[in-house]
Amino acid sequence: MPQVHLGEETVERLDALRVDDEEYDEIVTELINIYEAEELTLFRGSDIE
Repeated sequence: MPQVHLGEETVERLDALRVDDEEYDEIVTELINIYEAEELTLFRGSDIE
């Protein structure tokens, strides 16, 4: 698995999103899923004429 180095500000922002001591990988995975879902929605929305 690749290693990712986060800045202090990014870690603080992730800490603000943590619920019940979630692991950072859980939060990042959730954020990626949200991003992908929004991207898919925008892509499909642009196909409608």
